[in-house]
Amino acid sequence: MAAASHRRLDLKRSKPYQPYHPHDRVEPLTPGEVYECDVEILPTCIVVPAGWRVALTVRGKDYEYEGELSEFGKKFHYATRGTGGMTHDDPDDRPKDVFGGKVTLHAGGDRAAYVLLPVIPPGKGTP
Repeated sequence: MAAASHRRLDLKRSKPYQPYHPHDRVEPLTPGEVYECDVEILPTCIVVPAGWRVALTVRGKDYEYEGELSEFGKKFHYATRGTGGMTHDDPDDRPKDVFGGKVTLHAGGDRAAYVLLPVIPPGKGTP
């Protein structure tokens, strides 16, 4: 999901381990209001070797690698810095007066927060 404003779920197409967002309407957030969001982390995004740790950073902007790009990275249309060809910096689509503020996460107590990660057994596409 690119934005919480596209948080609506299609309950018929969603699965317990995979939310489905139709992206057929924009539902802007109201500052100070709390919204529940289901975010999918695609199982094709990352492979983590056994024994390694996974960290999750949530922020209101794309990840941008600030180091030197490899020749491979420079060949992409957007000279990828971590998001591939999907950038979210168009001033018409992401005006700073709407998307330039603070992001607050509400978790704990009566607000459950969790990360469900896929586990692909050895021999099913993993080395």
